Amino acid sequence: MTKKTVFTTGEAAKICKVSQQTIIRCFDNGSLKGFRVPGSRFRRIPRDHLYAFMKDNGIPTDALESGKKKLLVVDDDEDLVELIVEGFVRDGRFEIRTANNGFDAGMQVNEFRPDLVILDVMLPDINGREVCQRVRSDSSLDAVKIICISGMVEQDKVDSLRSAGANDFMQKPFAVEDLLNRGCDLLEMERGVTH
Repeated sequence: MTKKTVFTTGEAAKICKVSQQTIIRCFDNGSLKGFRVPGSRFRRIPRDHLYAFMKDNGIPTDALESGKKKLLVVDDDEDLVELIVEGFVRDGRFEIRTANNGFDAGMQVNEFRPDLVILDVMLPDINGREVCQRVRSDSSLDAVKIICISGMVEQDKVDSLRSAGANDFMQKPFAVEDLLNRGCDLLEMERGVTH
């Protein structure tokens, strides 16, 4: 995977985990250096300038350095977790952590700040809907995408998960490749690119 050398304001916002408006404001006031695409209003930020901006503002640069998306897999079924992790490891573009209950999931979301959470709805301590609501109640986690997984089928339950903040839902059993593709779609990445 070639590392990107120039970023759009939207990409820079995702890497810095701030809003695009913030990036545009910093660009326009000169605290974030970059250039405009000739003949257009589009702003572009070279990698080294983005890196300097992140350092200056105390933003962790690991997202820029690794270029990997952070994935948190939350399920108490160890075999399934292993399958999911293997699938995403094979893809090569993810840094992965796991949790097997809702409490641990909450801690990990705050500390690890994942880009994507794959969340089992039926956890031993609290249900997935509650985890969704907790994530969504923290505006600094707005960019986190959540895919809920479950063996349940009732449409109203799926709807209530979506209203609690889930971005997508997959019914068990599923193919890990499908899950990977859904995750890539949510993160606006190319689907299952092999490196």
